[in-house]
Amino acid sequence: MKRIALLIENLYDEKEFVFPYYRLLEEGYQVDILGTKKGVTYTGKHGLPFKSDLSTEEANPDDYDALVIPGGFSPDYMRRSKATIDFTHKMHQQKKIIAAICHAPWLLISSIDLSGHKLTGYHSLKVDIENAGATYLDEEVVVSENLITSRNPNDLPIYLKTIIQNINA
Repeated sequence: MKRIALLIENLYDEKEFVFPYYRLLEEGYQVDILGTKKGVTYTGKHGLPFKSDLSTEEANPDDYDALVIPGGFSPDYMRRSKATIDFTHKMHQQKKIIAAICHAPWLLISSIDLSGHKLTGYHSLKVDIENAGATYLDEEVVVSENLITSRNPNDLPIYLKTIIQNINA
């Protein structure tokens, strides 16, 4: 069974968290919710609570096939955690799939060398992405090696199809 790490922090975008969570479960994957701390209830932008299964400090990247990062303001909190940065970096070193939507490239910028990659994300991140050495593309979904990025909740259908295709490849 494929195992997916889904990151969570306060002020996550509910659509960008809930849609991937249930769609990946529907696909038959084990989805572990990883927060800065284990067993903590995190609250989305509109008040939806979800509890973390594990902390990024205790989770082992070797155990996962993919990492999914929702947007909202949560990636700004995620990148303040050394354990979350390290987890993301190790997933990238192992060439595991890392999917990031909307503001989630903030965590990628803080965790990995994006030089030479092509990414998308929320339009206001264009300068951040380019300053990190990547090329910004205004497209629904962009695949660059092991990185899958999308712009916003409107892109969720193609984003999830692309994630699932890459996990199953």
